[in-house]
Amino acid sequence: MKENRTASTPFQRIEVIDALRGFALLGVILMHMLDYFGYTFTSLSHNLSPSVLDIFIDRFSDMTIRGKFISIFSFLFGLSFYIQMERASKKGVDFRGRFLWRMLLLFAIGLIGISFTYLDILTIYALFGVILVFLFPLRNWILMLIVFLIFTGVPNLFIIGFDQIKTERSILDTGMTISGKSAAPSEVSKSNAGDYGTKSQIFFETAKENLTVRTIDKITFQFLHTDTGFLVLALFITGFIAGKLHFFEQVHIRKKRNVVLFGAFMLVSLAAVLIARIIGPEAPVNLLKLRAEKGDVPLIALLVSSLNNIGTIAMSGALVTGFISLYQVAGIRKYLSLLTPYGRMGLTNYEMQNILGAIFFSAWGFGSFFGGKGPALLFALGLTIYTLQVVISRWWMKQFVYGPLEWLWRSGTYLKWQLFKRNLNPDKMEIVRE
Repeated sequence: MKENRTASTPFQRIEVIDALRGFALLGVILMHMLDYFGYTFTSLSHNLSPSVLDIFIDRFSDMTIRGKFISIFSFLFGLSFYIQMERASKKGVDFRGRFLWRMLLLFAIGLIGISFTYLDILTIYALFGVILVFLFPLRNWILMLIVFLIFTGVPNLFIIGFDQIKTERSILDTGMTISGKSAAPSEVSKSNAGDYGTKSQIFFETAKENLTVRTIDKITFQFLHTDTGFLVLALFITGFIAGKLHFFEQVHIRKKRNVVLFGAFMLVSLAAVLIARIIGPEAPVNLLKLRAEKGDVPLIALLVSSLNNIGTIAMSGALVTGFISLYQVAGIRKYLSLLTPYGRMGLTNYEMQNILGAIFFSAWGFGSFFGGKGPALLFALGLTIYTLQVVISRWWMKQFVYGPLEWLWRSGTYLKWQLFKRNLNPDKMEIVRE
């Protein structure tokens, strides 16, 4: 059997990473469904008669899903970037130029995704991928220092300005609490519940608005009014560090370590949230509004915000290590491995989620019907879409080597059509020893 005949085949993979990516995308679609994929600002508080199930789903999602799964997804992107760079480095190939080209292609895919929903994050991932190219040679302690500074809220100090930070606890306002619940980017300037992000019934007009006004809102929100974008970068770097430490290559033999890490992450998460509750002001602080208006910001509000971020990220770590620990149990692995094909097609499935979300919630789609539905129905719809994607992914990966977008992205990366149709004859199958 010939070796190194092609630059691309996925046969030597760490399957738990693919399964974990599939798991992360479950949380992503559920939260995007509850956020109407950014097409409406309807919230449970504006529902005159929410059911008990609606209230439960809304609170459960905020506590266990919101912010956690997209953090895992970001972490895994950083990990994947490192794996690609390392494998090329081991072959003596300088992959930096091709990797930058690969990020440009991802940026283009992200622009198409934004045409359907401005929540698509691939363009930001592509830009952070470029940054990782330059971080690749840095030592681990430097990378860890960068991550520590971001996670502890240092970017907030520069976003707000040191002269705007006050130690008084009396600078309070009503509105969004500093509980860590994410706000839509457009809520900086608009909070009319039930309004559609765009009322146009023409796809191309919606796409134009998503690519311009709403993308600018998103970038402003993530980098100028909050530190959300910086947190994503920190998660990228964290995945990068995990790759450099070969963490996932050892998970099957370091089972005790996985359990210990799960417990540690849970303790940190619970401690961070508990401390935030204890030291937080009794009255809610509209931190987002204060930032946008350049008003005085209580120092205690920044501390609580940082603690909530740490709690969310630590819970994401608990979900990762918990998933990994369960994956090592043979009786459970056979069920979790059902997510492996889904994760291998992560790019395709993520963009399909966004396209379906636009169809369900946009004015040119079925937004007039689904735009006012409660959390329980949307949660169930998200689970249904996810389940169908899992089934389709399993069938697809039996027939093909890559998902559709993965194949196009890889072919574009190497400027050569890659192996696509799966050949079940092992003597004719091209592989790579990595």
